[in-house]
Amino acid sequence: MPNETAQDSLSDNNAAGLAYVTIVPAIIFLVVAPYNQKAFIRFHCWQSIFLNIGLFAVTFINIIPFLGQIIFLIGFLVLFVAWVIVLMRALKGDRYKLPFIGDFAEKQAGF
Repeated sequence: MPNETAQDSLSDNNAAGLAYVTIVPAIIFLVVAPYNQKAFIRFHCWQSIFLNIGLFAVTFINIIPFLGQIIFLIGFLVLFVAWVIVLMRALKGDRYKLPFIGDFAEKQAGF
């Protein structure tokens, strides 16, 4: 049987990208070593959490008749495009910082 090297953990890029899939992996990566020891992964986890908070706020605005629904549609579209951008950038290994949210994520990640 050939000697194969097994990789025990995800690569940094894959872990950062996975943090954007839902909020659950982002929270797990902030708690579990060795992921919580890498600033790159912590940044993307925090940015994902703040992006999800923004999505929750936009969804909550949808309760308001008519005007809230317009704001929801525009906000959801903007957040969806931002989510696709940060997901692709994280998988490439870039630390792409969103306006407003990225500053909070940098502070939390320790940059």
